[in-house]
Amino acid sequence: MIITIDGYIATGKSSVAKKLAEAIGFIFFDTGAMYRTLTYGLLKHHINFHNEEDLKKFLDSFDMDVKIYRRERLYFYEDEDVTDKIRSREVTEAVSEISANKAVRDKLILLQRELSVGVNAVFEGRDMGTVVFPNAELKIFLIGRNEIRAKRRFDEIVQKYPEQAKNLTLEQCLEDINRRDHYDSTRENSPLVQPKDAHVIDTSDLSLDDVVNKILESHASLT
Repeated sequence: MIITIDGYIATGKSSVAKKLAEAIGFIFFDTGAMYRTLTYGLLKHHINFHNEEDLKKFLDSFDMDVKIYRRERLYFYEDEDVTDKIRSREVTEAVSEISANKAVRDKLILLQRELSVGVNAVFEGRDMGTVVFPNAELKIFLIGRNEIRAKRRFDEIVQKYPEQAKNLTLEQCLEDINRRDHYDSTRENSPLVQPKDAHVIDTSDLSLDDVVNKILESHASLT
C-alpha cells in the first residue's frame, strides 16, 4: 500500500509522514531530501544544470544512499554523510529551481517508483499524489497559514542549524515561504497541486499528534 503526503513547505509533511509510518509499520520516504541530495551534488561539483549535456552526464551517474542509524535516516552522497549539509541555506535557495527541471524530476521519479515496488510505504513530497503515485490508495494534502509556517521554519532552523540562523529573521523566513509557494505552484514541471481525491488537513492549529491521529481516525483500516 502506498500513502502519499503532499503539501506546502513547513506544514509538517516530513514529521507527519515519519510518525504515521512508524504508527502503522510502513517505510517512510522523504523525497524532499532526495532532491536536496541531488542539488547538493550539483553544487558540490559546480555543475550548471541549465547546460543539458552537463546535467545529463551528472544524472546518468548520480546515486545516493539512505542509512538508518538509531532510528534516524542519514543521507549519503559519494560516501559522504550529507544529512546536515543538504539543509544548508545554499541548498535551500537552489533546490526549488533545480527540482523543477524535467530531467531532474524524471530521474528521481524513476528512483521513487523503484523504491515503492513490493512495499508498504509513506511517500512525502510535493507531487507524490498527482505525478509519482496517481493511483496511491490514500492521499493526504497538508496546508497551513503562511505566518504559522514561517514561524515553524524559523524555529526549526534556529534549533537544528544555529550557524545558519545567526543572521536569519522571521521576516526572511516568511518571504522565503511566499517565494517557494509561488514558485512550486506555478512551475512548468510537476507543479504543487492538490490531488482531487486527497484528504486536506490544515495543520496551523494542530500538533503533530493531532494531525497523525486525524489521519488514523479517518482511515481506521490503516491500523
